[in-house]
Amino acid sequence: MTYAPRSRSARATGSYATIGLETEVLGATPERLISLLFRGALTSIAQARHYLQAGNTAERGKALSKAIDIVDSGLKAGVSTERGGEVARLLIASYEIIIRDLMLANLHNDADKLATAEKQLADLADAWYTAADPAFKPSSSSS
Repeated sequence: MTYAPRSRSARATGSYATIGLETEVLGATPERLISLLFRGALTSIAQARHYLQAGNTAERGKALSKAIDIVDSGLKAGVSTERGGEVARLLIASYEIIIRDLMLANLHNDADKLATAEKQLADLADAWYTAADPAFKPSSSSS
């Protein structure tokens, strides 16, 4: 199997993007890290939607796996039930519903489940940005 190598400008753009993200993460407050997790999950969901519409099952699965991992291992794992009490437990339950909907969207090629999960996560992200990180500028895919 052969492939067309990425152009020099595409490699440079990718490198700059990686360096930019690494710099943003290394200098981030805990609040900003959560904002970045929301942005990453929503970006992966947007990619999955594109691949679902294009009929690209393999790439859709990769994008949804990434989104699920971010929500589960990043956002949900970062919730402290000791400090957050009932609100934290409800947030964890919301993340679990989102994860379930993303898995069902992938399993059944279900655009409606994907849209539901994306809307729920975008709503949580918007609430987070308003309450904890108002200076954050999310990409347009989050709303």
